[in-house]
Amino acid sequence: MDAERINLFIATKGEKFPADAIPMIREHLESMPAEREIAVTAMEVKDPTTALLLSFLAFFGFSGIDRIYIGDIGLGIAKFLTGGGCGIWAIIDFFLIMDAAKKKNLEKLMITLG
Repeated sequence: MDAERINLFIATKGEKFPADAIPMIREHLESMPAEREIAVTAMEVKDPTTALLLSFLAFFGFSGIDRIYIGDIGLGIAKFLTGGGCGIWAIIDFFLIMDAAKKKNLEKLMITLG
């Protein structure tokens, strides 16, 4: 992938990944095979702000929708069955869900890159 496309990818999707992972992402994109470029640019990533909003709304925070949104289906179901861990898990996720969403996006990108 050329430098212009790498810069465009990072400018448009960079805030959806952990900030400390951006240099590593840049390195992987530079050495990425050309046949993977379409898959990487078309990859859908979850918005951490949306995950935070789902976690903020009391009903969704307790129901596990925020975890299901980022792809943690099992944790979302467990959160639903426990009522957000009797409320404690829902409060903790309010502070951690954005980082969890960014880490999930990074995992998805690394799998797509191969």
